[in-house]
Amino acid sequence: MEVEVIRSARRRKTISARMEGDTMVVRSPANISEAELQKAIDNLKVRMGRHLEKKALSDDDLNQRARMLNRRHFDGKLRWRSIRWVANQNKRFGSCTPTQGTIRISHRVGALPQWVQDYVIVHELAHLQEANHGPRFWKLVNRYPLTERARGYLMALCLEEGEPDASGAHTEGNESV
Repeated sequence: MEVEVIRSARRRKTISARMEGDTMVVRSPANISEAELQKAIDNLKVRMGRHLEKKALSDDDLNQRARMLNRRHFDGKLRWRSIRWVANQNKRFGSCTPTQGTIRISHRVGALPQWVQDYVIVHELAHLQEANHGPRFWKLVNRYPLTERARGYLMALCLEEGEPDASGAHTEGNESV
């Protein structure tokens, strides 16, 4: 990411940033030290990157990824009405309502590595065929070769974030990971 710094004698304390095309424009006080400014820029780059990742989430891309995983791990047999990113799932990574054919994936998953995103999608796709977390369900999910690794990643993430677990508990007919 390209960075343009604009120092201002009017600014006393705050440093701000915004994207202009592919360039992050940083506005800072004129009297800030180079070391302090660089530290702030590094922090802003991380924050801006996260923001851009979330903004870049596309339901069409998610649907396309789900179709590819359906072909690869379910022989293309599964059907759903919708799969979309949602911003209101902070305790779950995904959920599925099999009777309606709807799948929702938390926007938080969009910031995770692709192989973990794929696991979450496969997990929710498997609920279209098996609504519970029984042995037949896990046999379907385990078609994805990185299932165990991805589950460990999510469990560690939950512990780090103080969430209850990522074991796949469900509520009121909605299955979730």
